Amino acid sequence: MKIVFNILIIFFLLIAFVPVFRRFMFHLLVGRQLVKEQKRQAKAYEQKAKPGIRVDTAPPDANNSRFRGGEYVDYEEVK
Repeated sequence: MKIVFNILIIFFLLIAFVPVFRRFMFHLLVGRQLVKEQKRQAKAYEQKAKPGIRVDTAPPDANNSRFRGGEYVDYEEVK
């Protein structure tokens, strides 16, 4: 039982005071998942941004409209 306790104490001291060991443990526990998630998010962003800009043309009956120059919207001036 004393051996297990000594091993745990050494392990905690390594984590607390040795940055290289701490980085290695972090990479083992969390690093791989972070890399996978970053790749997944980058792929999703690329697929979302892929389609580009879509421009709708004016409908064919736009020449028969009583408004010239586009659609007009009433507004109230806010002070």
